Amino acid sequence: MARASSSPTFHFFLLSFLTLFAINPCHSDDSDDAFSIIGYDFDAFQGDYTPPSPPPPPPPPHPPSLTCEDDLYGIGSLNTSCVLNSSLIFVDDVYIEGNGSLYILPGVSLSCTALGCSITVNLSGVFCLGSNSAIVAGSVRVNAWNASLFEGSKINVTALAGAPPAQTSGSPDGVEGAGGGHGGRGASCVSDNKKLPDDIWGGDAYSWSSLDVPGSYGSKGGTTVKEVNYGGEGGGRIWIEVNTTLQVSGNLFADGGDGGAKGGGGSGGSIFVSAQRMIGNGRISATGGNGFAGGGGGRVSIHVFSRHDDTQIFVHGGSSLGCPENSGAAGTYYDAVPRILVVSNHNRSTTTDTLLLDFPKQPLWTNVYIENHAKALVPLFWSRVQVRGQIHLTCGAVLTFGLAHVATSEFELMAEELLMSDSVVKIYGALRMSVKMHLMLNSKMLIDGGVDSLVATSLLEASNLVVLKGSSVIHSNANLGVHGQGYLNLSGPGNLIEAQRLILSLFFNVNVGPGSVLQGPLDNGSFNDMTPRLYCELPDCPGELLHPPEDCNVNSTLPFTLQICRVEDIILEGIIRGSVVHFHWVRTVVVQSSGAISASGLGCTGGVGKGRIFENGLGGGGGHGGKGGDGYYNGNFIDGGDAYGDADLPCELGSGSGNDSLAGATTGGGIIVMGSIEHSLSSLYLDGSLRADGESIGDAGKQGSGSIGPGGGSGGTVLLFVHSLTLGDSSIISTVGGHGSPNGGGGGGGGRVHFHWSDIPVGDAYLPIASVKGTVYIVGGFGRGHGRAGENGTVTGKACPKGLHGIFCEECPVGTYKNVSGSDRALCHDCPLNELPHRARYLTVRGGVTESPCPYKCISDRFHMPHCYTALEELIYTFGGPWLFGLILLGILILLALVLSVARMKYVGGDELPALVPAQPVSRIDHSFPFLESLNEVLETNRTEESQSHVHRMYFMGQNTFKEPWHLPHSPPEQVEDIVYEDAFNRFVDEINGLAAYQWWEGSVYSLLSLLAYPLAWSWLQRCRKKKLQQLREFVRSGYDHSCLRSCRSRALYEGLKVAATSDLMLAYVDFFLGGDEKRSDLPPRLHQRFPMSLVFGGDGSYMAPFCLQSDNILTCLMSQSIPPTIWYRLVAGLNAQLRLVRRGHLKISFGHVISWLETHANPTLTSGYCHFGLLACAIENESAQPSIGSQDISLLPEQQSCLHRIHRENPLDHLRDCEHSVTCRRNFGGILHAKSLRMLKQKKAICYPFSFIVYNTKPVGHQVVKMLAV
Repeated sequence: MARASSSPTFHFFLLSFLTLFAINPCHSDDSDDAFSIIGYDFDAFQGDYTPPSPPPPPPPPHPPSLTCEDDLYGIGSLNTSCVLNSSLIFVDDVYIEGNGSLYILPGVSLSCTALGCSITVNLSGVFCLGSNSAIVAGSVRVNAWNASLFEGSKINVTALAGAPPAQTSGSPDGVEGAGGGHGGRGASCVSDNKKLPDDIWGGDAYSWSSLDVPGSYGSKGGTTVKEVNYGGEGGGRIWIEVNTTLQVSGNLFADGGDGGAKGGGGSGGSIFVSAQRMIGNGRISATGGNGFAGGGGGRVSIHVFSRHDDTQIFVHGGSSLGCPENSGAAGTYYDAVPRILVVSNHNRSTTTDTLLLDFPKQPLWTNVYIENHAKALVPLFWSRVQVRGQIHLTCGAVLTFGLAHVATSEFELMAEELLMSDSVVKIYGALRMSVKMHLMLNSKMLIDGGVDSLVATSLLEASNLVVLKGSSVIHSNANLGVHGQGYLNLSGPGNLIEAQRLILSLFFNVNVGPGSVLQGPLDNGSFNDMTPRLYCELPDCPGELLHPPEDCNVNSTLPFTLQICRVEDIILEGIIRGSVVHFHWVRTVVVQSSGAISASGLGCTGGVGKGRIFENGLGGGGGHGGKGGDGYYNGNFIDGGDAYGDADLPCELGSGSGNDSLAGATTGGGIIVMGSIEHSLSSLYLDGSLRADGESIGDAGKQGSGSIGPGGGSGGTVLLFVHSLTLGDSSIISTVGGHGSPNGGGGGGGGRVHFHWSDIPVGDAYLPIASVKGTVYIVGGFGRGHGRAGENGTVTGKACPKGLHGIFCEECPVGTYKNVSGSDRALCHDCPLNELPHRARYLTVRGGVTESPCPYKCISDRFHMPHCYTALEELIYTFGGPWLFGLILLGILILLALVLSVARMKYVGGDELPALVPAQPVSRIDHSFPFLESLNEVLETNRTEESQSHVHRMYFMGQNTFKEPWHLPHSPPEQVEDIVYEDAFNRFVDEINGLAAYQWWEGSVYSLLSLLAYPLAWSWLQRCRKKKLQQLREFVRSGYDHSCLRSCRSRALYEGLKVAATSDLMLAYVDFFLGGDEKRSDLPPRLHQRFPMSLVFGGDGSYMAPFCLQSDNILTCLMSQSIPPTIWYRLVAGLNAQLRLVRRGHLKISFGHVISWLETHANPTLTSGYCHFGLLACAIENESAQPSIGSQDISLLPEQQSCLHRIHRENPLDHLRDCEHSVTCRRNFGGILHAKSLRMLKQKKAICYPFSFIVYNTKPVGHQVVKMLAV
């Protein structure tokens, strides 16, 4: 039965509606829709998604289908196209079926307000709900090819629910006004001090197993009045199944009804949507109703493969008027294609749970989101929560495993990621978590292990990353293991991981940031049944501290309260705190200046070394490394605790003041162990602190009562198995004793610190194993009043190998050696001083000196090992010492003098050189000349033309040394006055002299090399000489413009001047040539016009540079005008042979042989203070007697031919004399040396002249006795 109403403008609306569908292709029933899912290949998704199978049709019998015109008062047919233009109200279930389409025009409504009344539309075409139109019923089901809900339209089943499923408790009992339950529990505002808020709720949740295809009604809320049920009705059901495209621009409402102030809200209903494609920006809501206590949310499931919508979906619980802080629990929203479950309470605070029961195992859900103050509960014992992707808790979400009063179960949580932001996870029992990433931001994970040992251990495994940020907390009151293979990062202040026994293992890196804490046991652990049992009464330490198991599992039988195991690197800027802290299989530990590892006050209250106590409770301090201080009361002392433990390998807990039943009883320090005997730390860098101090009265609020009080606790143990250690400037290692009570309590004894080095390098492989700049404290605590202070503890190191000493195994000081194992400084013995030469000092040896004698080295390189002697001293001591060496040297000198005397008698044959005798007539062939018959004696003809233009040779003065460089006189010689300009010549000389001079540093280098290595100095001098000659040649050849020459041709061709030098680079000269355009018949002059002509010797009479006469082609060609070339060659060769015997310093003697050989005397030719020796050639008086140039056998006689004079120049003003045989009027300056004047020759005397004079004149011939005595 239906009631219809029509509008007078019906035809206008009908025309508009048909026009709208004509221009909107989304309402077409074309089966080839562009977004059709039929053409897609589902195998490409590898089974990740299977389109849901269509739900079964409503159970028969269903009422007969209504007709378009007769029953619905529409236009058309349901098998083609039916348009409804009038609103209808039904009073019973409605079934509409056809092969066509159904169009509900804007503003038209179909309603059936009876609870549980259903409207079912089953079409093969298009279903369209126009703007502002509505379908209202308890259950609405739509099946169509395409469906569209236009803006403002709605399908509303709010508060029209039928009966919920049987055997469910969604509707609360009693008159408490609780909310109804469905997807989430209904809230309850009952206050019961005997129950926890989690244990109070209204209607319970149901239909968990069908949340992917929800089809249940919501439940009615409770009432506050027994007579009248004011509870809001539950939400109905909406089922929309579309083959292709669904447009949701309208609203789908399945909310619970409001209960008002006297009734609880009804729970939300069910909404199921299935399509291949979904668009629109509508609203889908299955929220709980508001009331005295809010109803729970409903269930929404979306099965859409291609979603392009911006639809808002709400499943939150209803608000509670009686307890605003406790809204109804959130319902569930399931997105089937990505398999995502969302539990969101839309930021409504609640203490009521949304139940999460069995999670599907095949296929697994991808993600689970619990957000916006939703509170979810996994209540089933021994259950598993497993998803393929994320479990994401945000914005005040709470996820609880187990029941608070029944913590006897174990839960598994498995996912790729567990992400928590401003949320809480609670576990009652044990948790086995396995994820890849666990990220916490301002969140908490709270584990309550209860009292059952079966669930006392929880394991959190995050293979890649664990990050705690923003004051996040992981807390367990039992045993907790946190494992991973990547990074554990507590990034800032407030982050905390704590448990009664905490094990961190298998991470690559653990980073505890500033203000973060790792702790085990808990601060109030002494009052908890799960507190680890400390080994306080054992005199020996547990073996697991030295030889821990290698599996890093959480084991409650082990003594550790906090262990970090199998971790590569630990960077600590926060705090690690525990009673027994152990680092096992850790490579590197870095404790920054803000970081601390502490076991202070976490040892034993009693213990082996507990203090003695007076009857009134005042007592002495606990003992450990040192004896505890005595307590004092009323003139009497009572002993403190005894010292105990092994200083060389300590591992004991510190002892306390004694009776823990007394007020303010103190505890000793705990144990910090890094590494083990088998696996030591590679390196420890400490810039913060390691503390195992005893507890003092006043610490942590502990005070003695009245006029009494116990003593301080003793320090604990710091045991470090390390390979290398670095203690920074601000680092502290402390095991100090605690202070006694102010009324006479004794101070606690100091603890023990031990460095157990592993693999100490020795010998050449030694490297320092410790860099210590910090401080180690082991002092006893102060006694107060008249109480006495505790004794100091001990700090020890492993016994060092040979050569090393001390706690940190440093090298023994220089000058000591150590040949035994141990750490005492006294084992480094002083090296015997009698084994150290007086010119030596001890060496620093890597790894220290292990045996005597100690290595040393001489104080200077000029002394030689092993006795640090000089070379002369080594020679002396090689031959037996100074006395024996002197005798041997004297004998050698005597023997050498005899040998030299015999040799001189044999080869000299006389005491002095024979006197010069007058020259005797000789044959035409002078046999004193060597006869060198070779092609060299043949005159070269290609140089003849050059010699024909030669005018004069001008010699450089100086020996080309750094003190006497080459230089030319400024006045041009008279031989070249006619071919040069004098002023230009002076400028030429200035340039030449400037170029020939040496730099100061060149002479300095020569002087330095002369002192260090004279051969190098000679090579340097020759190099500089050669370079200087090249510079002069290059300057004259191309650098100078020859402007001093009068010849235009010479100036143009640069041919008038040439520079050359002898092979020893000591004598250089400038040759002047005619240019060919002078037009003078007297130039060049003939040989006899050049007489007297100076031929200057090269060399300086030393061994390296003997005197020699160099004859080049120009000179040979000139001399050939008077002397045959062969005779000239022989003369030069023989003269050079004699000149090589002339020695500088012995000119008087050695020149005599040259004069005797030449039968002539010398003449000086130069005009300065430098001494040069040469030949002066003069023409004979009778030129007709001159032999033929071509004659090769004519001897050179002084009376008949050119006379050759040996000349010496001392001073230009001395010995002015005319040449006796000259035919010209030229004057020769200098002195002529002959047999008589040779004795008057003055020579410079060197500083070593007296010694050389004695040696030279030590010849036994004639006066052997006197001269032998002189020798």
